[in-house]
Amino acid sequence: MGDERAGRGSAAAAETVDILISGGGIAGLTAAAAFGAEGFSVLCVDPAPPVTDEGAPGADLRTTAFLQPSQRVLERAGLWSRLAPHAAPLAVMRIVDAGGARPEARVTRDFDAAEIGEEPFGWNFPNWLLRRELLAHLRTLPGVTLRTGIATAGVVTRAAEAWVTLSDGARLSARLVIAADGRASPVREGAGIGVHTTRYGQKALVFAVTHPVPHRGVSTEIHRSGGPFTLVPLPDRDGLACSAVVWMERGAEAERLAALPVAEFEAAALERSAGLFGPLALVGGRALWPMIAQIADRFEAERIALVAEAAHVVPPIGAQGLNMSLADLACLRDLAVARPEGLGDRAMLTAYHRRRWPEVKARLTGIDLLNRASMVAVRPLRDLRAGALGALHALKPLRRGLMKAGLGMR
Repeated sequence: MGDERAGRGSAAAAETVDILISGGGIAGLTAAAAFGAEGFSVLCVDPAPPVTDEGAPGADLRTTAFLQPSQRVLERAGLWSRLAPHAAPLAVMRIVDAGGARPEARVTRDFDAAEIGEEPFGWNFPNWLLRRELLAHLRTLPGVTLRTGIATAGVVTRAAEAWVTLSDGARLSARLVIAADGRASPVREGAGIGVHTTRYGQKALVFAVTHPVPHRGVSTEIHRSGGPFTLVPLPDRDGLACSAVVWMERGAEAERLAALPVAEFEAAALERSAGLFGPLALVGGRALWPMIAQIADRFEAERIALVAEAAHVVPPIGAQGLNMSLADLACLRDLAVARPEGLGDRAMLTAYHRRRWPEVKARLTGIDLLNRASMVAVRPLRDLRAGALGALHALKPLRRGLMKAGLGMR
């Protein structure tokens, strides 16, 4: 596919760079922007070109909610001013238990961002749009190069540098290799880093809908069985309220739903949503994603740092996944800026692992518990879940603490 170069001086980066980023997903592209903004020379490679049109084959129909700490990372990287016009603010997180005899709301509790500050919890974006805007921004950064259609074929590390071989035969040296190449990360596997994986037997149906009842900036998570049904606000479409939906179900049921004709699928989605937003009209296609939880045994090796899904994977609950990834990037960036002469050395990467691994492990454990609670099918356990939701929300200090913990605030 050739190079997409951002600015001047990129020819030298083909031989020697400060940072090689393996993986051009949202996390990899954001990492390129974050480190490029700090003056590091960066080469980002990915075997597939990013899909930046909603209707194009292979478009990522999922959405990402950037929470408050992630917004600050994006702002420092120079990205926020480009993204802000497309944002759908998330002011309230609403949890609904519909686990009774019929799929109707029986317990509804709101977690309002106004209780802990003036900003919304976060801002929601379609993933395909994020890729489009990230690419446009990278083209403005001197010293940053993106090469698509090119994979990382091999990494050989030494104390002072890493030698990277690309799939087109090119060879270069880097002081730091950032593995942002997904849950099956070739760089992680090449470094001999193991993973612990939990399989839930779930899949997530991902799609967008319009609906007559406005969402009013409220993200709504509806629990019954099989996993949560979550509607996340998007900007209005053709005068109608619009939401992104993540519908988690047992694998066989998710596959059955994905194969339904549109009218039958919309009827099933209306029932599962407890009718809270009126009839749901499908916008665009549907995608299926298998649900796992995964954490790498280490987040570092000699001259290598793991970030995003190369380091950790969580079910899409509480908008934690990509926000954990941006916390990885912020930690690495801060360590690099504090001691640029030590970029990629043992002290830097040891500090990165020690700061991030325990935090990620704790969040993964919490999300695992929430997901298992959302999956329960036995009626008495669903009743217990509804009671627990009411009790947690009723205690104001606990409620505020939960909201701050979800944002990563201390």
